[in-house]
Amino acid sequence: MSLPSERYLPSRRTFLGGSAATLALAALSGRRAYAAPSERLNLGVIGAGWRGGQLSEKFSGLPGVNLLAVCDADSARMAELGDKHKIERRHTDMQQVFDDPDIDAVVIATCNHWHCLAAIRACQAGKHVYVEKPLGHDLWQQRQLINAARSNDRVVQIGTQQRSDPMQAELKRFLHEQQGVGKLTGVVASRVGERKPIGRRTTPLVPPATVDYDRWLGPAQDRPIYRDELHYDWHWDWNTGDGELGNWGVHILDDVRNVALRDQAAFPTATASFGGRVLWDDAGNTPNFQATLFESDVLPVVCLVSNLKPLKGAPPLAEKGNDSGYVVYGEGGWLEGHRGGAVAYDAAGKKIRAFKGNGGEPNHYANFVEAVRSNDRSLLNAEVETGHNSTAWCLLANAACRAAAPLDGAQSVTQVSQEPLWQEVVARLQDNLKRNNVALDGDNFSLSEMLAIDPDSERFRGPAAAGANQLLGRQQYRSGFEIPEVEA
Repeated sequence: MSLPSERYLPSRRTFLGGSAATLALAALSGRRAYAAPSERLNLGVIGAGWRGGQLSEKFSGLPGVNLLAVCDADSARMAELGDKHKIERRHTDMQQVFDDPDIDAVVIATCNHWHCLAAIRACQAGKHVYVEKPLGHDLWQQRQLINAARSNDRVVQIGTQQRSDPMQAELKRFLHEQQGVGKLTGVVASRVGERKPIGRRTTPLVPPATVDYDRWLGPAQDRPIYRDELHYDWHWDWNTGDGELGNWGVHILDDVRNVALRDQAAFPTATASFGGRVLWDDAGNTPNFQATLFESDVLPVVCLVSNLKPLKGAPPLAEKGNDSGYVVYGEGGWLEGHRGGAVAYDAAGKKIRAFKGNGGEPNHYANFVEAVRSNDRSLLNAEVETGHNSTAWCLLANAACRAAAPLDGAQSVTQVSQEPLWQEVVARLQDNLKRNNVALDGDNFSLSEMLAIDPDSERFRGPAAAGANQLLGRQQYRSGFEIPEVEA
């Protein structure tokens, strides 16, 4: 399969960058809006950082929603968010939020490593849950959360808000029912967003005095931190985060699963991934450059994430350095999609249709509120099992990459698969890396084998699977913060 020479990945002009809450509620399938004081929904916000602040704004803007409690292991951040929204009840221990009988639901915006344990405890305490992506830190703990949601009959939504954008339904009709770009042949997803090194200290970081570090760590291992900042940069440490693929990648691959695959592939059938942390001498250990091939029963999907500074005019790394989206290829053209918009082209490169969306905001938060009030998880646009499946693609790729061996001198990344989409992706990536003076070799990158996946056991299978499977299953958790095994 040949790709359009100038349309290979989301271009610089494609992937750029609400309505009132009452309109959002009314837009949800014509269902009635709840605004009466007697129907007030009390929320507790767990995690008062950047995303917790954003979600507080979104939920507090919905009719009949009240932010009653806030919790953060950092008392300074908790106080700042509490003061801003005049939140009455403030805690550093989230269990106090879960045990509060006045709270109906919680919004979890903690570090990744806390997502599942916090959500499980909330479900067991009878609370409904909105939890940020990625759903969890490994597949086993995600499955325990699903079981907790089911056994306690709780409504649990993941924060992949594009699922609530009406544009997604339009795109599916265009691609599948109308065959707007012909028979589909494959997908390339990308997150090209420049970041900076996170520093490398010579002595371990001392957490700020305002942080209850034991609670901040929770189930993560107590290891010395050599980066410069405690907050946010935990994303780039496997102990607490999942790298860029587990960050932005969840959003993009959820779009791919929904729009291009129509959720017909819960899990890929096989994956191979290569990546490395290059150019930067810092304390991070997650890849800042990673490419993954996913085979599925529907379409092949190639996913690229890069935090390196893009080169002008050197595809596939886009010029603006903040591009996130996907390209769905067909025999008669292609569609370039991103949060809040999409453009379709014919085989000659002529624009044939543009789509405009809202990125799912504020619909996604209103959708959760409606499902909670109805106590009906079937109303959710991104129910916990959907979140599990989309996050799984990222966790599988990360496990394959982490268990991979360094590239050797005679090895070529293209040998992993003869899939034409993968062949062309790798060729263009290698060209771009050369322009950055980065060699595609064992000093910089590791490459996994093509690992088969058993969707029933949710694990890799085959002789090379053992190392990667260790990163998917039950992990070692700190005493007092163990993630329980939950019966469905």
